[in-house]
This record gives sequence, structure tokens and C-alpha cells, in this order.
Amino acid sequence: MLQFDGTLRYTSPGEMPAGIVHDIFDQVIARIASQADPQTIYELFKARFAEAAGRTYNSSSNASWARSDLRDEMLRAADNAALFVDSLHSGLTDIERRHPDIGLPPWTVVNNILAPSRYVIDLPNLVIGVTTSPITVPESLPSLDAQANERVQHSLTESQNLLNSGRYRLAVQEILWLLETVSTAFEGSEHDDGTVTGKYFNRIVGDLKRFNRGRVLGEVMVWMEKLHGYLSSPSGGGVRHGAVLNDAYEMSEGEARLFCDLTRSYISYLLHEHQRLGPR
Repeated sequence: MLQFDGTLRYTSPGEMPAGIVHDIFDQVIARIASQADPQTIYELFKARFAEAAGRTYNSSSNASWARSDLRDEMLRAADNAALFVDSLHSGLTDIERRHPDIGLPPWTVVNNILAPSRYVIDLPNLVIGVTTSPITVPESLPSLDAQANERVQHSLTESQNLLNSGRYRLAVQEILWLLETVSTAFEGSEHDDGTVTGKYFNRIVGDLKRFNRGRVLGEVMVWMEKLHGYLSSPSGGGVRHGAVLNDAYEMSEGEARLFCDLTRSYISYLLHEHQRLGPR
């Protein structure tokens, strides 16, 4: 059972959107059911959601009816979003305990589906917060090959999933790694005052800053370098070289979203600049 404000068991904080209910069924429960006897899985979840809806659980006559009846119970339970998520968590926990051979989705996958509803499972707690849209980053650039574009999108998605699931330091760590990786695309790029010869982040940023003094690109390198330095420092963000062991500081959601948004904006700018500069 998830831990959350007990009053929400009696007063609904709001409904779980029907679209998310269907996504949970299709992308989580149905995929779990495909690994075992489907009716067994549907009945297990049905009992949990019926309880959340304040109804008596009754078994279905076959798998097809169990599937249909489960959807109905999930939609009824969705009247109280907090109890809906609690029932989902309980059902997944039941399967983990009773059917250890079944592969369950990571909580990051579940949270990514729940994210638009502002509900996140951060064991052992149910977190109700604000999930904002991330800074937009170009999905594909002609100046990068398919593998590079895929790597960028994968890392962006992973960082956002970690952020939405409450794993704030790891979310920032992932996006910072991507910033360092994207910077390597500028190795060998030609500018009015010289050619970038550095192969690693600090050297590349230094070259870009030196060859673009007084220009926007040069100024952005100064800002980006400062953010990277703070996040990398053990006495700062501590996401790259580790934090100071006896420092009790823990990154908050607001700080993590700030760092992720700033870093995403720099990545977006760098990708646009790479496209503008054209092939080397």
C-alpha cells in the first residue's frame, strides 16, 4: 500500500483521465497478462480496482469477460485518482509476490504513463505534484546521422522519465551527460577565428568560447561552462564526480527541473548551431 494523505481515501482529489486509464491497461496490464494465464492476471487487478471503487469483487466466466470487466472496474476506480494509482501499485506488488517469474515494467515506465495526471509512484510514497512539459529539443537534424539522432532522443526521454519518477539527481546526471556528448559534434568545426581541435567537453567549450568572442555562441559557452562546472563539482550539484559524503544536501524537484530545463535549452541551441554551421 502506498503512503499518502489518508483523507484522500474518503475525498477524491480528482479523476484519473480515461486516456491514462486505457494506456495503463494496454501498455502495462495487457503486456503482463501476455506472460501468463490472462484471466489470472485480469482477476488479480480486477479485485484491487473493485476495492478502490467500493464494489464487491466477482470473478468473470472467462478471460474475455475478465478483460472487459477489468476495464469497467478501472474506469469506476478512476473517480478517485489517488486510489486508482494505489490499486495499480497493489496489483503490481501482488504479481511480484505471487508470480515472480513474470517480468514487470520498471516504475519509470509506469510513471511516464501516469505523468500527465500529476501522480508519481516514488516508493513507498504516492507523490502528487506538477508535471510540466520539458523544453523542446529538435527531434532530428540532417547534420547528424540516424544513430546520433536516436542517441539524443533516447537520453532526453530517459532524463524526463527519471525526473517524473522523482529520481532528480539521476535525471540531471543523464541530461548533463548528453550535453557533454552533443558538444563533441563540434570537434573540427570551423569558425572565423579558428578551428575546434578539442576532443572533450572542456576543451571543445574553451575553443568555441575563444573563437566566438563577442558573439552569441561565445557567450552561451560561458553560461554553459558555469552550469556544467557547478553540477560537476562535489560541493555543487555533485552529479558528475559525486557529492561530498557528509553533505546532507538532496536535490529538490524544483532544482532538478531548473537544471534539466537549462541543460535542454543549451542542447537545443547547440543542435541548431550545428545545423547552421553545416557539414565540416
